[in-house]
Amino acid sequence: MTRSRAALLALLTMVALSPATTALADEGPEQIVNGTFDSGTAPWWSTGNTTLAIDEGRLCADIPGGTANPWDVIIGQNDLPLVAGDTYAYRFSASATPAKVGKALIQLPVDPWTQYLSANPELSVSGNDHSYTFTAPVSLPNSQVVFQLGGSAEPWRFCMDNVSLKGGAEPEVYEPDTGPRVRVNMVGYLPQGPKNATVVTAATTALDWELKNADKQTVAKGRTTPRGVDASSGQNVHTLDFGSYRKPGKDYTLTADGETSRPFDIAADIYDQLPTDALKFYYTQRSGIEILDSLRPGYARPAGHAGVAPNQGDVSVPCQPGVCDYSLDVKGGWYDAGDHGKYVVNGGISVHQLMAAYERDRAAFKDGQLAIPESGNGRPDILDEARWEQEFLLSMQVPEGKPFAGMAHHKIHDRSWTGLPLLPHLDPQPRELHPTSTAATLNLAATAAQAARLFAPYDPAFAARNLKAARRAWAAAKANPARYADPNDGTGGGAYNDADVSDEFYWAAAELFITTGEKEFKDFVLASPHHTGDIWRDRGFDWGNTAQLGRLDLATVPNALPDRARVRQSVVEGAEKYLAVQRAHPYGLPYNPPDFDWGSNNLVLNNLVVLATAYDLTGHEKYRAAVREGMDYILGRNALNQSYVTGYGEVASHNQHSRWYSHQLDPALPNPPRGTLAGGPNSGIQDPLAQRLLKGCKPQFCYIDDIESWATNELTINWNSPLAWVSAFLADKSGRSDCRVRYTAHGSGQFTGQIVVENTGRQTVDGWTLRWSFPGGQRVRQDWGAALSQSGSVVTATSSGRIKPGRSVTFGFVATNPSGPNPSPEVFHLNGERCG
Repeated sequence: MTRSRAALLALLTMVALSPATTALADEGPEQIVNGTFDSGTAPWWSTGNTTLAIDEGRLCADIPGGTANPWDVIIGQNDLPLVAGDTYAYRFSASATPAKVGKALIQLPVDPWTQYLSANPELSVSGNDHSYTFTAPVSLPNSQVVFQLGGSAEPWRFCMDNVSLKGGAEPEVYEPDTGPRVRVNMVGYLPQGPKNATVVTAATTALDWELKNADKQTVAKGRTTPRGVDASSGQNVHTLDFGSYRKPGKDYTLTADGETSRPFDIAADIYDQLPTDALKFYYTQRSGIEILDSLRPGYARPAGHAGVAPNQGDVSVPCQPGVCDYSLDVKGGWYDAGDHGKYVVNGGISVHQLMAAYERDRAAFKDGQLAIPESGNGRPDILDEARWEQEFLLSMQVPEGKPFAGMAHHKIHDRSWTGLPLLPHLDPQPRELHPTSTAATLNLAATAAQAARLFAPYDPAFAARNLKAARRAWAAAKANPARYADPNDGTGGGAYNDADVSDEFYWAAAELFITTGEKEFKDFVLASPHHTGDIWRDRGFDWGNTAQLGRLDLATVPNALPDRARVRQSVVEGAEKYLAVQRAHPYGLPYNPPDFDWGSNNLVLNNLVVLATAYDLTGHEKYRAAVREGMDYILGRNALNQSYVTGYGEVASHNQHSRWYSHQLDPALPNPPRGTLAGGPNSGIQDPLAQRLLKGCKPQFCYIDDIESWATNELTINWNSPLAWVSAFLADKSGRSDCRVRYTAHGSGQFTGQIVVENTGRQTVDGWTLRWSFPGGQRVRQDWGAALSQSGSVVTATSSGRIKPGRSVTFGFVATNPSGPNPSPEVFHLNGERCG
């Protein structure tokens, strides 16, 4: 996880609200000395790179450009007493030429620089008045007022006046603007899917509701269902169901209890763009490559950490002192979150879920879909994007002949924390490899084994390289089964510690077995307690709980596991668990622990992955409906009445914690790109801003869309990965077809395949195409009975013939075997619809 330096060091903070528009009551004596600058600049001080001067009665300074962090240029005053429990009003007027966003702090004057107030005032050329309150948590004789003004590429001028700090103020109470009390999916609803909304109301009996179209005409009406007090929000709520209305249209609204919802659409294509946007997020997270404005207008930046001064670069990174005696070229990969760190355990689940989305339906992802530099190379863009990260994971493996050879270094990041904003190419910090870990090594083994089978049709050499790395990593992990990441290794980057790697062992063994079919991995899978245990946590799975990844792939990717039917049934049982939770929740949420976790939105989405997989396995509509309803929460049907995906919905997160999507701090920088998921409510409220504004929050209210709230509003690669997976599932319009397919194959080296397609419905199929995907590198060489074409691993058989009800057709082919096992494909689409 990412931290700003100041936020990480804060033990307890009382942070500012937005600038007040009314006077703040204060009765105490003035704490600031010479806040009007009538007697010169003393006792104000500054760092040596700027000089204080009086200009028309204001204190001014020319701020140098080319600094990296806010604290590189400071103006301050020391020795200000604070009294524990007293609430202080802090005021000042300030200007900037050109306009800037500054950082105003009241803090401990020595390490750990504990902050009692932190604010980011917008400084205009004409100047503005700023007012804040905070309550001192401790008594202190010598607190410090500072303005941190560094981090700008170009020089600028700062001026301030009328600085005041007085006690006796009234504490301000943070109240989020939740808009209308009728909460809906602001993006919209599918015509054939569930349509539910939640109404926040004091009423305890059913209420009338109306659905109105864009012309304000009532097109449906009904009565709400009272649900009582929702524990996750503390609200008394009703739910309403308008699923029987299916007419497509734009700007519908729901009215109940005198409130009208924000507008939404009903359309079959509402999710068509979201998978692409969720995946396009990864290009602007790339390290080691220039981000091109021609591909991402407004997001262009030089290559980060490519070894160009002042950047230290990732082309030859040494270990932390005493860890190793070599350096590695670990250029590339994705920045994990809003900082510049790269972590194998977070990269592992992220790249896995991108490849898993592709493996679920390879025909859904095309070359050119994402507009990335590799577009047009003949491979689906999703695989090219995954490869950018997978290459980095491979580079983190310890070379032969070195201690712990075959293991993977846990992470690489800056030696010390940096501030916001800071573009990657301007990061001046030295970079370090951190010790190897068993968890990181098993993440590499799992993703490399998965990549070996998926890249086989496109790049056999890269596939072989991955399989070799996976085998090396597996052997190294077995030889070092308890080499855990240090939980205290959190300076300059998150620790990502995990003291139980039995789940990673299970996941890696599962991927290696699927790819190779070898007995060693099968036996390990069957012996693992995760294979038969209930792994479906109420809180969902994540980077630290990965047994679910192995179970899902064993259930859905063709393999010869002897108890596979039981494995598939266990996924359905997990889906039933989440379905029950969702049905009991008045916001339709398949996640309802008593306190919400860091990154709760990602856990919600991962539970939806389980429900979606149950639909794929059974065809039971209730599971697909549950996924559709679960996405409603992410896109607005929640206590805060906002979408957590940037660019989706009338009110959506757009100030996620990031050093380069930092528009809130620097108007010249962009907000996060469309399709970026915010972490979401987090009962832990670990960051200073959340601790001040959200103290005592009910779980759904433990969120604020502010760049300083890294505990609730972070963006990460492993939060966008389930968003991409689930949105691809939602965009899949294929239904179930009345057909049955029997596939048989014989031979080695080359094999002969025969497919029988039976029409189990009541209507004649007049002309048909049958689509399937080979699990590995199989290639069709000859066909009969139908015309076969192949793109990558996707094969399409075409015929102009008919298949009458109760009848079948047979066709066949000759194909080359893959390097590993040759299991039968299990998913077939007849004329675009999935066969039962």
